[in-house]
Amino acid sequence: MVAVGVGATALLAVGAVLAVVRMERGPSMLDRTVAFDVLTTTLVGAIAVEAALSRRVESVPILVVLSMVGFIGSVTIARFASVPPPPATPPDREAGDHGGERSPRKEEP
Repeated sequence: MVAVGVGATALLAVGAVLAVVRMERGPSMLDRTVAFDVLTTTLVGAIAVEAALSRRVESVPILVVLSMVGFIGSVTIARFASVPPPPATPPDREAGDHGGERSPRKEEP
């Protein structure tokens, strides 16, 4: 059981280091968000491995709360990232100006 714990811990450590590197170097906000989600997941996995090795159940609420925080954070960032920015109006146009177009006039009979 100890060998499995050491192997799982080593793999989780490698995943956490790679996630931190992606958070630092990620060119976009979404890359950093995915890296944060991976880091949160590896942290949950590390706590789960520690709970399994020590045969303690006191850390299960910590796992649940950390999983919920990671999920809600990822969904929140994805929701803000999916909203397109409002269209920018050129500064030379005023309110009510339609770019030089004239409104149609009624012809008098």
